[in-house]
Amino acid sequence: MGNSALKSHLETSQKTGVFQLTGKGLPEFPEELQRLTGNLRTVDLSNNKIEVLPASIGNFLHMKSLTLNCNKLTSLPCEISKLKKLETLLLNGNQLQQLPATMGQLKALRTLSLAGNKFREFPPGLGTLRHLDLLDLSKNHIQAVPPEVSALQTIEINLNQNQISLLSGEVSRCPRLKVLRLEENCLELCSIPTSILTDSQVSLLSVEGNLFEVKDMRDLEGYEKYMERFTATKKKFA
Repeated sequence: MGNSALKSHLETSQKTGVFQLTGKGLPEFPEELQRLTGNLRTVDLSNNKIEVLPASIGNFLHMKSLTLNCNKLTSLPCEISKLKKLETLLLNGNQLQQLPATMGQLKALRTLSLAGNKFREFPPGLGTLRHLDLLDLSKNHIQAVPPEVSALQTIEINLNQNQISLLSGEVSRCPRLKVLRLEENCLELCSIPTSILTDSQVSLLSVEGNLFEVKDMRDLEGYEKYMERFTATKKKFA
């Protein structure tokens, strides 16, 4: 991609606060963006070949949305935690295995999407994200949902297409959790904690494609209580 094309993009971004450059084979995060740290609110660099996010990403103090889907990122710099206004972080289709310990400092974050990465464990330290609405960890290699998940404030957790065989009952203590997606995992019927059905806020528990027939859930203790929440929610949005 020529310098003139990049220059015109930068000029537009100076006015709009939006920089979008997708599918251009970029090998790295454009250094030229540093000139716009005071302007940029939205950056989309999806479908490139970026392997490293520089520490200087922490300079974009006004950024609200950062999209880096389908790149080659294997890690994130801890400086990402400086983006105090960041509301949307989309990192689907990379090669991430873990998140920096500072991730919990992104206090404004509402959407964190990490689908199609290389996570083997549920990422810790996200319980401090008080405004998180959606956490998408689908299409990874996660095998268990640990008790620490109870600290999460998110409304929806998507864990479809992992390898989960262990689901902690502590998930029922997530104060805002309404939607829990666990399709195409390795759960047995006895792995579904009763507390999710009886004591949680969850009104949509999606478990198709596990090691049991969904209809068999009707026999579980608390299923009727769960169905009351499910039906009430359905009516609300009907």
